[in-house]
Amino acid sequence: MTNRNRLIATLACAFLQAPLANAAVTPEEAAKLKSILTPMGGEKAGNKDGTIPAWDGGYTKVPAGWKQGDLRPDPFANEKPTLQITAKNADQYADKLSDGVKALLKKYPNLRVDVYPTHRTAAAPHWIYENTFKNATRTKLKDGGKSLEGASGGVPFPIPKNAQEVMWNHLLAWKGKAAEYGARAFVVQPDGKAVLSTQYKQDRQWPYFNDNDKGTDVSGGAYQMLRQLQVAPPFKAGESLLVRESFNIGREAWQYLVGQRRVRRAPNVAFDSPDTVSSGQGYFDEAWCFNGSLEKYDWKLIGKQEMFVPYNENRLYAFKDADLISTGYVNQDALRWELHRVWVVEATLAAGKRHVVQKRRFYIDEDSWHALLADGWDAQGQLWRMQAAIPFVAADGPGVFVASFTNSNLLTGVWVLSGTWTELDPKYKLVEPKLDSYYTPDALAGQGVR
Repeated sequence: MTNRNRLIATLACAFLQAPLANAAVTPEEAAKLKSILTPMGGEKAGNKDGTIPAWDGGYTKVPAGWKQGDLRPDPFANEKPTLQITAKNADQYADKLSDGVKALLKKYPNLRVDVYPTHRTAAAPHWIYENTFKNATRTKLKDGGKSLEGASGGVPFPIPKNAQEVMWNHLLAWKGKAAEYGARAFVVQPDGKAVLSTQYKQDRQWPYFNDNDKGTDVSGGAYQMLRQLQVAPPFKAGESLLVRESFNIGREAWQYLVGQRRVRRAPNVAFDSPDTVSSGQGYFDEAWCFNGSLEKYDWKLIGKQEMFVPYNENRLYAFKDADLISTGYVNQDALRWELHRVWVVEATLAAGKRHVVQKRRFYIDEDSWHALLADGWDAQGQLWRMQAAIPFVAADGPGVFVASFTNSNLLTGVWVLSGTWTELDPKYKLVEPKLDSYYTPDALAGQGVR
């Protein structure tokens, strides 16, 4: 890490030794959310070099004539890359590239990282800012960091003191109250040949944000619910998945399998079980870089760092599926990388726990709190896996949201593009929350007719 990045990490490192029991900050610290920090907890100022601008409220201008379900246009369509990084010059920028990205560039000399001007587009409704301010002094971790209490719909720990708090900020990052979209997942072989793994209709809902403009504590119930109906390929058509994530209970999951014509509990839809959406090429807790319980790992906050990360990827969704696929990774003409400050969190497998990914490192955006990159190592210490989010600007939210991601096996060369809606409708449509009964096994069974 360079001297400049060590300075950036100072704020985070000051918090590293804080005990979990004292998670909430003082009113004096919380006041920074109305001065030097953004309402979500990022540093309001830009960096010394001017390559990261100051946050000025984010991107909240909805295009004229746009309606929910439409493709969200690229607000920066006329920009050109200011820097291209390849295997030939990657060493010059090593401190701003994740190990996974460096490994991809080395493995595939044809790949490049196109760096564009940085835009801090992240935003949220004002009631989320208000709840975030309240959360700062009242939200605390419990059960060794596996759950929390005292939180309402906003960033639970806008001034984090440890790694678990940062990860909970990621798990509860703003993506809307409820959304629906069609999506596809592709498995891409080392030679660039892609196979459709799954096409599905997805409903997602975040009760953590439902009706939480009132600022009430919701940390006792469900915080995320997902219902997925698979429509292709033919042998998967009609299969369904239901997942409920709760603060106190953890994950509950059910599957409807057409051949059995019944809904069954699916306790294996978690952790390092092979993800059926990606034909087993990823693991369930690798979706969106990380999801689910924190219980498998010991967590360490490394600090804050300037990194090149995927950001403002609206243009990608205007590409046809076939044009997004290339050998080794996503077509570089579709991808946009920017320099942003991220929290760096490292996870090491805890004593007595099992998981095939022994160590993981996450890079989490200071503004939106989405994990944007993640690397994973196997039991032999080999760098093995790399996930990347595909964050897009949703002025209608407003916010920077994540629904799609990539997952690369750095040893075999197989990679996955998951959750793209580029040729499907609706395209991440924000909707009113459904009744809780929609996300129940009975409702899943009622849908299960092929």
